[in-house]
Amino acid sequence: MAQADYKAVIFDFGGVITASPFEAFNRLEAERGLPQDFVRKVNATNPDSNAWALFERAEIDAARFDALFAAEAEALGHALDGASVLAVLSGSIRPAMVSALDTLAGAGYRLACITNNVPAGHGAGMARSGDKRDAYEQVFARFEHVIESSKAGVRKPDPRIYLMMCDHLGLEPAQCIYLDDLGINCKPAAQLGMHAIKVTSGEQALADLSGVLGIDLLS
Repeated sequence: MAQADYKAVIFDFGGVITASPFEAFNRLEAERGLPQDFVRKVNATNPDSNAWALFERAEIDAARFDALFAAEAEALGHALDGASVLAVLSGSIRPAMVSALDTLAGAGYRLACITNNVPAGHGAGMARSGDKRDAYEQVFARFEHVIESSKAGVRKPDPRIYLMMCDHLGLEPAQCIYLDDLGINCKPAAQLGMHAIKVTSGEQALADLSGVLGIDLLS
């Protein structure tokens, strides 16, 4: 597909615009003497019906998440409450990624965001605060449209959430580029016809996106 045919770039938020929350999870695991990636293991068990999935669809509140996550962790052999996981969920914003958003907008590309988040707390993985002074809100303001799982009631990798964005933008999937740090979320985007980029680091993401669009997003 020709570069000029891409009209929109759609971003995940946590792990793409911000540093990966998995880094914070690993620090928590080390502090608690838990196996590395234990939080990811809990969240990967029954991924469509576990505490994390229910919370990202806003089907339970923070207190219920705390209890359900603790039970799931206990079932996998370790003690860890959900509240502690939520406390470290906020990721640090990648300045180079924000600069790239401004460059893309200046080049005429439409910007959007699809984020799986939870309806409590504050930070990259949390529902939006609405406070224009908030650093995260200043980034969200750069997007033409944002779909939050906790408000939409559907979460990635459900294909419906990508189609919801395409419908809102009035574009075909093939006119969109999608970036996410999870391969499981990139797969349905690609299957729908989007150009999907799996993000392993901010620099890698911008290099790949620069190559696809033929513009320099790394300077």
